[in-house]
Formats: sequence, C-alpha cells, structure tokens
Amino acid sequence: MSGLLALFDDVAAIAKVAATSVDDVAAAAAKAGGKTAGVIIDDAAVTPKYVQGFAPARELPIIWRIAKGSFFNKLVILLPIAMLLANFAPWLITPLLMLGGSYLCFEGAEKVFHWLFPHADKHVEADMSVKDPGHLEEEKVKGAIKTDFILSAEIMTISLAAIEAPNVWMQGATLAVVAIAVTIAVYGSVALIVKMDDVGLYLARNGQTSMSRSFGNGLVKFMPHLLKVLSVVGTAAMLWVGGSIMVHGLHDLGLHHPYVDIKHIAEGIAGSVEAAQGFVKWFFTAFFDGIIGLAYGLLLIPVILRGIMPLFGKSVH
Repeated sequence: MSGLLALFDDVAAIAKVAATSVDDVAAAAAKAGGKTAGVIIDDAAVTPKYVQGFAPARELPIIWRIAKGSFFNKLVILLPIAMLLANFAPWLITPLLMLGGSYLCFEGAEKVFHWLFPHADKHVEADMSVKDPGHLEEEKVKGAIKTDFILSAEIMTISLAAIEAPNVWMQGATLAVVAIAVTIAVYGSVALIVKMDDVGLYLARNGQTSMSRSFGNGLVKFMPHLLKVLSVVGTAAMLWVGGSIMVHGLHDLGLHHPYVDIKHIAEGIAGSVEAAQGFVKWFFTAFFDGIIGLAYGLLLIPVILRGIMPLFGKSVH
C-alpha cells in the first residue's frame, strides 16, 4: 500500500510540474504575442485585399488556403530556423530583427507616400487583365502567402527575442503556441471582416423586423469605413513597430542616443501630467518611434524601389 501511495505522490508531482510548465508556456506566449501586436494588426489589415473582387463563395476558401500556408510558414519553416538561431547564433537575432524592422518601415512609409501622392497601381491593372478566375486566385494566394512569410518571420523573431525560457523545449513550445494563436487570431479576424458585408446584406434583405433590416443596411455601409480604419491602424502599427525595432536594435548595438533621447522626452512629458503617466509615456514613446520609422522608411523607398527591386527583376509599383 505504501508503494502505491508513493506512486500516486509521484504522479501528482509530475502532473503539478506539467501544469506549471503549461502555465509558464501560456504566460510566455502571451508576453511574446503582445510584443508582436503591431505586426499582427498589419497582417489582419493587409489580408482582406487578397479576396477583393472574388465571388463571396470563394472568400472563405481563399482565406483558409492562405491560413494553411501561414501555418506551414511558421511551424515548418520558421520555427526550426528560429530555434537554430536562438541556440547556435543568437548574435544574429538583433540584425535580423532590424532587417525585418526595415521592411516594416519601408512598407508603412510607402503606404503613406501613396496616400499623399496617389499613383496608378500596376498590380490592380495586372489583375484586371487576367481572364481566368482560377488562375487569378492561384496568383493571389501565392502572393498572400509570400507576404505572410515576411510578416510571420518578423512575428517569430520578435517573439523569440521576447521569450525568457529556462530550456530549449519551453522556448520551442512557447514559440509554437505564439505561431498557432497568432495565425488563428489573424485569419479568424479576416474571415469575420470579409463576411460581415454578406451578413449585413442578408439581414437587409431577409430581416424579420425593421430594426434587423436597418442594422443590416448599416453594417453594409459601415464595412468600407472599417476597412479604411484598419488600413490606417495597420500602417501606423507598422511604422511604430518598425521604428521601435530600429531604435532598440541600435541601442543593443551600442548606438544609444535615439533610444535614450526618446526615453527622456517621453518620461519628461509623462512627469508633467498627474494621471495616466504610464499611458502617456507609452504613447509618446510609440509616437516618436513611429516618426523615426516613417523617416527611415521614406529614405528606404528610392533605395528599394530603384536599387534593390530591379536587381531581382521586379517592377516598381
């Protein structure tokens, strides 16, 4: 009997350790996921454009195909690479983060430049010239998965830098949880966004009461405005996250002035108010990071569009 009781104690102890490990993974994943908020917002804001112009019946299948590609990008390709970097070449993490931050700054600044100086979108013109919907869908899905790979790489790298795990297994488990949770959150949100106008149209036509029909009409009218807001929020998030990565990266590499200056200014402004000092400090830190991200991204536009992209045979858009 004593042996059986001892066995139960051992099982209970193992279960307790396992439960603690699960809690630790969840907590670490939540912390790491929070660091990637800007990229996640942009990912959710960018993806709906890939289903524009398709029949409503094809929207969810297209999103599911892109989501499957995103799972493959994160779990099969990027997770092993991230683990190898973390354990064999950790010195590469900061440069890779800054490379991804440069991409975010460029993309955000390019969108701002497009808003300020509108120009023809050659990608849209190319889409209009495609007569085969099946071929167009294939091209759209491939393009979305390529874009997702870049954003996923940034998410995984940011998460990896934020994870403080006691061993490689906890690190890998946390990164996998982040990858799965982020993908579900992004593409689940995208699915809801792209189908809301269909829901509104259904209610407007088939609602049992005047209130439900009015709600449906309002939803149909509201969705284009929501997509515009998401686009603005996504762009701001790209510039904020990209600028923050560059400022912190320079700080880690020994160039302390942008980081220290922004910190002092934000703390000074926060110290001059009586309430919500933490929020005020965060807001102005994010604001100045975003300004740096925008300025850096504007400098990158001619370099990338006129210098780098032509080397890979890509046309300037």
